[in-house]
Amino acid sequence: MLPMTQEDGQLDSLVRKRIRALRVAQGWSLEELAARANISQSSLSRIENGRRRLALDQLVTLARALDTTLDQLVENAADDVVVSPMIDGTHGVMRWPVKGDPGMTVMRQRMTDPPPDNPARMRAHPGREWLVVLSGTAVLLLGHRRFRIETNQAAEFPTMLPHAIGAEGGPCEIMGIFDRDARRGHQRDAEGSGDGDSPPRT
Repeated sequence: MLPMTQEDGQLDSLVRKRIRALRVAQGWSLEELAARANISQSSLSRIENGRRRLALDQLVTLARALDTTLDQLVENAADDVVVSPMIDGTHGVMRWPVKGDPGMTVMRQRMTDPPPDNPARMRAHPGREWLVVLSGTAVLLLGHRRFRIETNQAAEFPTMLPHAIGAEGGPCEIMGIFDRDARRGHQRDAEGSGDGDSPPRT
């Protein structure tokens, strides 16, 4: 048997703590989870307390009983808790990838211009978007409607409707979440307009 490295030991301990935390979150006793996983209560207690070797077949069974997957149960994500943004100084945008879904992007942006007056500059594309106004007031044009979004208010809207967003009465800051399709839609719009990878019209 190969010796356990420090990293292996940390993951082993993490998995055991995760099993116990998931059990407690469900409000289950050792007896209840053991029954659901079809293992003895004493075996489960030793698994949680580190007195029994973690066996793959038992981890699969426990993951299923805890309504999760083996990959999620043994995932070691401690190094990815804090993520620094990628900064696009040209467009005043900061982006964060969303862990677990590489297609999702979180962006923070400062806006100073009002939404465009010309309906031809409004955009429509597949995907989903969600935004929250961090400061100031934003205006969302959606089809023929106009919405004022104040500080701490949020908006989610069908992106297949022509839409645009801008500031009202001074600069505003927004935080937006874009799925893969919405992000691609903005990239295509930006490339077509020749102003780079810029999402200000949302």
